Amino acid sequence: MSGAAAGVSSFGRASAESRVRAVFFGSGGFAVPILDALATMPGVHLEAVVSAPDRPVGRKAVLTPTPVTARARELGLPVLQPVRVRRPEAIEELRALAPDLVVLADYGQLIPRVLLDLPPRGFLNLHPSALPRHRGAAPIPATILAADAESAVTLIVVTEEMDAGPIVAAERLEVRPEDTAATLEERAAAAAAGLLRRALPEWLAGRLVARPQPAEGVTLTRPLRREDGRLDPTRSASELERQVRAYQPWPGGYLGLGEGRLIVCRAHTAPSEPGDYAGRLVAAGRDGLAVATSAGRLILDEIQLAGGKRGSAAELRRGHPGLIGASVG
Repeated sequence: MSGAAAGVSSFGRASAESRVRAVFFGSGGFAVPILDALATMPGVHLEAVVSAPDRPVGRKAVLTPTPVTARARELGLPVLQPVRVRRPEAIEELRALAPDLVVLADYGQLIPRVLLDLPPRGFLNLHPSALPRHRGAAPIPATILAADAESAVTLIVVTEEMDAGPIVAAERLEVRPEDTAATLEERAAAAAAGLLRRALPEWLAGRLVARPQPAEGVTLTRPLRREDGRLDPTRSASELERQVRAYQPWPGGYLGLGEGRLIVCRAHTAPSEPGDYAGRLVAAGRDGLAVATSAGRLILDEIQLAGGKRGSAAELRRGHPGLIGASVG
């Protein structure tokens, strides 16, 4: 993927009448730096933010706004929170705003054609993958699971087919060996905000032309489920180590242990040793703990029993000396 053109011009100072009327769609944390970039961009007036409704969180079910809603309220921006953006009342609200431009990132709903056709300057999406690779709901975990050495953030025109629209601009992004989904998302969000600052003025000036995505190399991702975090020792230690990193912070990697779960917060790999049997907990060094897998050992650096405290393998072994030899999976 090639980056956005260098030397992008700014809009400079513009009157309220001449500024582009924009609306931002977003919900998750990835979208917050992108919202900040759009809200402070010369030549753009952000009319409103569209985000998911506040939802109950935690055991006390505290009604909590999305990260984007919270940030929009801090910025003093109007927030719309339709349960379904394709409902007639939501469409009418958005039509009344008469946006010239819509920018979307990490929103969570498919956009109907009637809204895609609304802004004359385009309906754009920032997606954290090297499209067409890893379209869909979970591109960042998929990037880590696939052991991709490089990813990208990609600015595309939104179409009715998920993440399949023409590419406006993209920027490469290194995937580090230690990356979790959280660390990669943080860097991708910063890169996406920078890409928007550079590319949007060029797009609005007509100096960037969207090009179709390649037909080859398309992969799709689906929303994550809690059971995705289960670590299967019949797979290799390398695969499980990537799974641990890909599913931080949610759903997290875990091993079934008797009637409970052994949650794996951080791990690394080591070669198998004589006598290893896939699916058994084994001693690693003097006080460490590992899972024997079909190929190699998964060394458990930080773990916790469900309902317990997070700590080192040594701490868990001291409190539960019978773990060595236990079956997991």
